[in-house]
Amino acid sequence: MKLEEIIDSFRIRFKFENELNDEGYQIIAGIDEVGRGCVAGPVVACSCILPANFNVSETYDSKRFNKRQRFLLEEEIKKTSCLFAFGEASVTEIDLINIYQSARLAMKRSVMNLLQMPDALLIDAMAVDLNLKQLKIIHGDQLSNSIAAASILAKCHRDRIMIKMAEKYPEYGFERNVGYLTSEAKKALLEYGITPIHRKTFAPISKLI
Repeated sequence: MKLEEIIDSFRIRFKFENELNDEGYQIIAGIDEVGRGCVAGPVVACSCILPANFNVSETYDSKRFNKRQRFLLEEEIKKTSCLFAFGEASVTEIDLINIYQSARLAMKRSVMNLLQMPDALLIDAMAVDLNLKQLKIIHGDQLSNSIAAASILAKCHRDRIMIKMAEKYPEYGFERNVGYLTSEAKKALLEYGITPIHRKTFAPISKLI
């Protein structure tokens, strides 16, 4: 993609932010979560408020990048004057209230942890229990720079959590699979059993209890 096309695409991804600005909403947070499909570890959300002069044009859906690229982008995003905060729902909460509600809870917590409360939210296909203007955008991490930035920050933050967990449970390769059910993870489960950070209500964990 040519530089002009990258810049044009980047500008288009401010469509929802600009529409909310036109309606009078000034402080807009993009929200995304990561870890819903894992069998181990928490679900993590990030809320991100981008500055008016945000110009990291590579900002896009975190799944598009490899780990090294994501961490480099995370660094660039954090260099801007954006405001961001994380929220988590624990493995215990996931098993208690299900993963969908836990993702919503993590999102709500991420908003509440912001140093400045937004007056509108852009969310990747979900809604949170907050009395704020909200837009649920399907594939939001591909259509909104605010959501995309939150996606990248959330993914990198959760990766670090799972890398830390790998130090405690080295047999499971969490530093590589970050809690997803890879062939490596399946083999470790059969050989070593489950850990306290495995989600007991998720298959095949539930069958191993």
